[in-house]
Amino acid sequence: MTFEAIVIGGSYAGLSAGLQLARARRKILMIDAGLRRNRFIGHSHGFLGQDGREPGQIVDEARRQLMAYPSVEWLAQSAIGVKIEAGGFIVSTQDERSFHGLRLILATGVVDELPGIPGLQERWGKQVFHCPYCHGYELNGGPIGVLAASPGAIHHAMMLPDWGPTTFFLNQVFEPDSEQLAGLAARGVLLEREAVIAIGGDTQINITLADGRVCKLAGVFTQPRTRMASPIAAALGCEFEEGPTGPFIKVDAMRETSVSGVFACGDASLAAGTVAIAVGEGARTGSAVHHSLIYRHAR
Repeated sequence: MTFEAIVIGGSYAGLSAGLQLARARRKILMIDAGLRRNRFIGHSHGFLGQDGREPGQIVDEARRQLMAYPSVEWLAQSAIGVKIEAGGFIVSTQDERSFHGLRLILATGVVDELPGIPGLQERWGKQVFHCPYCHGYELNGGPIGVLAASPGAIHHAMMLPDWGPTTFFLNQVFEPDSEQLAGLAARGVLLEREAVIAIGGDTQINITLADGRVCKLAGVFTQPRTRMASPIAAALGCEFEEGPTGPFIKVDAMRETSVSGVFACGDASLAAGTVAIAVGEGARTGSAVHHSLIYRHAR
């Protein structure tokens, strides 16, 4: 059987892309390993109409709606390889099956690589976050920490005073220049240059410094590095571009990669890790793939 499009990744972007194609009555296969990037958080925020819902509930409902379309098939597996052949692609899965598709959508996402500070990993998505728009409001105006993991930490530090009094833990990773120091001062941000050696706490979060002091906070924001969650884009020869947190798949205005017939959406191709943006980018990509199928004989 030949599918008109195979979508690798069934989280927010992949589901949204698939929905556009399903509504265009195209035969599609969704392949998903079930590892959402935001599986560590309890509630999702900032997505219109879904604000405050559990992420798993949003995905489950979206999948139920998508699978109501008879042209969609779902495979709960990991895609492990793709071969380019005349007229399309052969996708192989971990259970040793192969599927043929005319178009390929990579909604494979990224993996967050967190600073190696004891206590941080287990609090990721609970008391330690990356997106102020997603999690800042729920800290209820309490004291907030920004843990520097890259020079991009300055943007967190400038933003977060809108959600609560902010302390910028430079952690010997980053030193603001004179202009940045003036901006931070104008925003009322406190600077802490002592190294962070541990993170603890249950309902609140405690940052232990090298000199023994403990700072009690409502929440902490940091900047994880990201890497591709799947090797498929690289194996296909897709071009990448360097984003603020790591490499991302390079796409054009129609969301097509440098490899003809391969499209990408979501966190794998855009440095903006929110549900709302992923859904929007998925919709754009699904529509673009539909257009490419219409005009495929002219390519």
